[in-house]
This record gives sequence, structure tokens and C-alpha cells, in this order.
Amino acid sequence: MKKIIFTLTAAALLLGSAFAKPAKGKKVKIGIAKIVQHVALDDVERGVMDAIKDAGIDAEYDLQNANGDVGTAAQIAAQYKAEKVNVAVGIATPIAVSLATTLKNIPVVFGTVTDPVGAGLVSTTAHGERNVTGMSDAIPTEQHIKLFKEVAGIKTLGYIYTSNEDNSASALALVEKGCKEAGIKLVTQSITKSDEVKAACEAIVGRCDGLYLSTDNTVFSAIASVVSVFGKAKKPVFSGDVTAARQGGIFMASGFNYYKAGRATGEMVVKILNGAKPASLPVRFMTDPSDSDFLIDLDTAANCGINVDEKLIKQANLIFQNGKLTEK
Repeated sequence: MKKIIFTLTAAALLLGSAFAKPAKGKKVKIGIAKIVQHVALDDVERGVMDAIKDAGIDAEYDLQNANGDVGTAAQIAAQYKAEKVNVAVGIATPIAVSLATTLKNIPVVFGTVTDPVGAGLVSTTAHGERNVTGMSDAIPTEQHIKLFKEVAGIKTLGYIYTSNEDNSASALALVEKGCKEAGIKLVTQSITKSDEVKAACEAIVGRCDGLYLSTDNTVFSAIASVVSVFGKAKKPVFSGDVTAARQGGIFMASGFNYYKAGRATGEMVVKILNGAKPASLPVRFMTDPSDSDFLIDLDTAANCGINVDEKLIKQANLIFQNGKLTEK
């Protein structure tokens, strides 16, 4: 028994040494990698760096983009290991999983991971797992679908998802549940990469009354194709990512602010750099009302023949009308 206690104590000491606080005044190296490049994930990246800067930490960054490829994600993780970064940040599920799999003695902070437990990053959201913790971008999918039905009168909901991403598989289960609760039919179309999005939209647009988008990064990296196909068909799109709707073409969008999500992720990095162990930090959720945005595109509503109740318009803090976005 004494031998077992000694072994566990030694392991704890090794972990404490591995996650040691950087020397005061020393520049730290932080790796930030995202699975693809689009506005929302760029905002997360920017938020992370701003939070670290505002904390007065002198940091050097290695910014990487896996371009939607899991093989590239693994290479980035190996690169961060060789560089011995002080902290590695993984934005979106596939890149976060690659970092957590490769980096065992370097703190890993994930950002915008919908289901961190399902992805195997942590065993519970109550605290981190060994050297891993982070921020979840889980959204109220069931409520979104209910609102979409009430406002747009849809009877059949379309949904496009990336079949080879854990994040999307978890989101699909929530969409199925939401449709069942709302009493509407669901039709789906799967993709594996962004250049399949336009064809997926063309394949599904004739079989649904409107399209729902969760936080699928592969789909959002080709959002222009979604807007184009459904705009021409005069069918509405509801997005769980407000960032993508700011340029127009998406009927309604409700979700948290990705820049604020990046700052929340960056605040976790700061805590780790100041000596906190990742395992002691619970998974962060964006639950404060001030963290969220609600957008209604009245131009798209008119194009789709939808009359939006004035009471609902007053609830939105972002209105897109006459080709212009207004923030209340």
C-alpha cells in the first residue's frame, strides 16, 4: 500500500512540474489552432489573444489553421509538442481532440466544443481532465427549432451536418429531439468537407420548408453557398451562429457572441499561466444573457414571404434591413 501511495504522489508531483507557472516577466509561447477559417472562429482566436494581452501577459503566438483536415490537425499538435508551447488552444472539436491526444504534459484549452464529454476531452463538465479543460459552445437547439416553427410556419426542417465530426453527431441528436418535440419532420444531408456544402444545399432545398444550422464549422466555412441556394429558393435559414448572419441572407440567428467566447477561453488560459491546474477548472459555458445575440433579417423575411411579429422584432438586438445591419 505504501508503494502505491508513493507512486501516486510522484505522479502528482510530475504533473505539477509539467504545468508549472512560467517565470515572472518571461515571454510565454502559446499555440492557437483552429480547424477551419471563418469569421466566428477568427473572432474566438482574436478574443483569446485580447484576454491574454489585457491580463498583462507577454505572449508569442503560433497561429495555425488545419483547413478542415484531421491529418493536418495532428501535424499541428506534433509541432506544438516539439516547440514546447506553454499552453495549446484548440478551437473546435477535431483540432482540440488532436491536441489533447498528442500533448500529455502541456495544458490544452479547447474553445467552442459543443460536446466535450462526447468528444472524450473530459469525463465531466464539472472539472477539467488531467491537462485539458475549456469552453463549450452548446446552444439551445430545441428552443431554436420551436421558435423557427412558430415564426416561419415550417412543417419540414432541413439540416446539413458533417458526418465525420463528433461535434456534428452530437448536434444531430439534439436536432432530432427538437423536431420530435415540435412535431415537425426532419430531412438531413451529410457532408465530409466544405466543398460539398453547395451540392448538399441543392439536394435538400426542395425537400424542406427551411434549413437549420447548428455550430458546424465545415458548413459555416461555406456559408455563402447556403445563403445563395436558399435565397434563390425563397426558403428561410435559422442559424445557431449569429456571426454568419451579420452579412445578410439568414432569416434568423440566435447564439452567443464568439468574440466574448474567445475572451472566456483566453481567461482560462490566463488562469493556467498564473498557476491553476487545468483539471481544477470546470468547463465554461456561455449562459449569461449578455453573452448572446438575437438577429432578425427583415430583408430575407420579405424575400421568403414571412411576416415577423413586431414584439419579436423588439426582442432582437440585431436587425438587418435594407441591406444594413443595425445594432440596438
